[in-house]
Amino acid sequence: MEHIIKIKEGYGDLSFRMPIEEAVKLLGEPDSIEGMENAMDEPTTVVHYDDYGLTLFFEGTVPVLECIDLSYEESTLFGKKIFDMNEREIVRLMVANEYYEQDVDNESWGERRISFGEGNIDFFFDKDVLQSVIYGE
Repeated sequence: MEHIIKIKEGYGDLSFRMPIEEAVKLLGEPDSIEGMENAMDEPTTVVHYDDYGLTLFFEGTVPVLECIDLSYEESTLFGKKIFDMNEREIVRLMVANEYYEQDVDNESWGERRISFGEGNIDFFFDKDVLQSVIYGE
């Protein structure tokens, strides 16, 4: 699998709105699966692939991929390995690719979050080191 972040589209061969069965067919059996409800009381299935540093969120009564949380160091965005980049470099990369609208917040657990609303993507940093990327459709 290619480890390419595709803003508002998916990750590698994974596509947003893809059924859970299709994702498992692509990636194989997950390391763990858990169920929960989202803020709108819809069922959510959370699927973890530890080797890929990947957590997939499938929502709805017929579960489809809605959100990706990743920490895989080989992941690329716009052709760059983002886990090798610091906060300033990632902001420059996003702006160079025409994502300008940013929101910065310091989370209660200590990480710094930079969000780009246009891309529905959040970057989480600990001491200027990228920890994870969470994004959706």
